[in-house]
Amino acid sequence: MGTDYQAARQKMVDNQIRTTDVTSHSVLKAFLTVAREDFIPTPLKPLAYIDTDIQIAPAGEDGVGRYVMEPSPLAKMLQLAQITRDHVVLEIGCGSGYTAALLSLLAGSVVAVDSDSSLVEAASQRLSDSGYDNVAVVTGDLEKGYAAEGPYDLIFLNGAVEIVPEALFDQLREGGRLVAAIGLGLAAQAHLFVKEGGVVSSRPAFNLSVKPLPGFRKVEEFVF
Repeated sequence: MGTDYQAARQKMVDNQIRTTDVTSHSVLKAFLTVAREDFIPTPLKPLAYIDTDIQIAPAGEDGVGRYVMEPSPLAKMLQLAQITRDHVVLEIGCGSGYTAALLSLLAGSVVAVDSDSSLVEAASQRLSDSGYDNVAVVTGDLEKGYAAEGPYDLIFLNGAVEIVPEALFDQLREGGRLVAAIGLGLAAQAHLFVKEGGVVSSRPAFNLSVKPLPGFRKVEEFVF
């Protein structure tokens, strides 16, 4: 007997997402709508709705693997972003395309960038096959963003980072927002950055633990 993915999706929303103070109707509806199993490697599809990160690519030379983010922290970060249908969004770290699919239902248009060309090709095909036609998936350096389509109303970092490069803040529109998990492991915090008067301010929102994106490391400082 096959997995009832629709029932599993409902349980994910009811038991994993609603219970972590996610109340945004649009966010909940997006998670109920997007078939997470379509963005998971075939052997792992039966695990699509467990409350954990699911690996989609092995670690590279930097030792960082790629994952589909655990549903509950992802939902909380998307709620923090307060996305509306008139927003142009840049997603950093497209991965399998799952978060881009969620963003496509929340925003007007989405540019999703990834540095792994094989992930870009596969994500683009999945999104196209599933009808998410307001998403453009592009290849590029994650830390550089994608200035060609900016400025953006929202930039969403789909994984944990140690720092947010100035290049990303430069791609925010006036009044734009950036949401990122700052820190690694259990020490990470979701931060909301807002650009006002050309100046970016930030505030921590909640603690979380998500897998890191490649790059985005602090430069080692030498003490003499």
